Amino acid sequence: MYKRAEYQKIRKRLEEPRRFIQVVMGPRQVGKSTVVKQVLQDIDVPFQHFSADHVPATNSAWVSNCWAAVRSMMDSKGLKTMILVIDEIQKISNWSEVVKKEWDADTFESREIKVLLLGSSRVLLEKGLSESLAGRFEEIRMGHWTYLEMNECFGFTLDQYLFYGGYPGAAPLLDDEERYQQYIQSSIVDATINKDILMDTPISKPALLRQTFELGAAYSGQILSLNKMLGALQDAGNTATLSGYVNLLDECGLLCGLQKYSVDMARRKASIPKFQVYNNALKMVFVPLTFEQAILDRKEWGHIFESGIGAYLVSQAFVHRFDVFYWRDRNEEVDFILRKKGVTIAIEVKSNAEKDTVGLKKFKEMFNPKTAFIVGDGGIRAEDFLLMDINKLF
Repeated sequence: MYKRAEYQKIRKRLEEPRRFIQVVMGPRQVGKSTVVKQVLQDIDVPFQHFSADHVPATNSAWVSNCWAAVRSMMDSKGLKTMILVIDEIQKISNWSEVVKKEWDADTFESREIKVLLLGSSRVLLEKGLSESLAGRFEEIRMGHWTYLEMNECFGFTLDQYLFYGGYPGAAPLLDDEERYQQYIQSSIVDATINKDILMDTPISKPALLRQTFELGAAYSGQILSLNKMLGALQDAGNTATLSGYVNLLDECGLLCGLQKYSVDMARRKASIPKFQVYNNALKMVFVPLTFEQAILDRKEWGHIFESGIGAYLVSQAFVHRFDVFYWRDRNEEVDFILRKKGVTIAIEVKSNAEKDTVGLKKFKEMFNPKTAFIVGDGGIRAEDFLLMDINKLF
């Protein structure tokens, strides 16, 4: 079975002496549980695996019961160390306080229980970690599958990756596009909105949340003002409501609204967002074209191409902790601006020779980035760019 790069990181940390709680986080259907199971099968340490998927949210005692089961097993079998794995931990109310209590009790009693927590709701995980577990945990972030991984595991071509995205569960369904779209809709979009957002966050207009995602995904890679969105949505409320919904979709790894790059933080916050899906499969569900039709439609393929590059960038930004913006000054634009620790990188995406690069030249003159380059026609080949280690650019 194919092993993602995170396999080695998780295995190394679980084989170390007990130091920190290990937290594996990332969006749905990227293989978090699978890679953890691979590690547990390959290391010579006893473990117990629990899932909170079907546990009532108010049952915080369930977490303590998991710990009690592991302690009992260690005592009865005379084990010196064990691994406790809890999946979808964020579904339990007040989970972080209970984890802190049990972890500190093990520390006080010098009990060697190594703890691995998994979760798909980034906002709920990070809230609990920052509130109760500061100094006690390490994050292992898993993003969407890259072109390299989809190519090595499933033989995806570049065009297939840009069109179908990088969900491993959907890869065997490419021969039946209707079945593929149903999988993306039910297993990822519906599951994320219904389980990771609506169950845990009070939403006044659930239908509007779903419409916001559908419209934002359809316009992925394009700039669309919230005021224009209000005109396209039914019962839309106000821009503050839409902005809040986009933030929720961002925290769950579905859709983000990139801000305009500016040295002035206030101007960034007030900018018109550029919508970007985290995985191009999320855009393609709302594009009424088959793969063959999209390839032949030059204009539509340009949007798909840019959105595919953007999806890779925002997913890598989550894993490697850098910021992604766009830049525009009147009619001049740069598609993506990356920033980390004061280092700025400008990237222009070109799917054909018609698109000019005047914006890239002007941005270089105004902001003096560390590097600026084109991905696509007249620059780095898209295939080569998607195989690069983005983190090494900084």
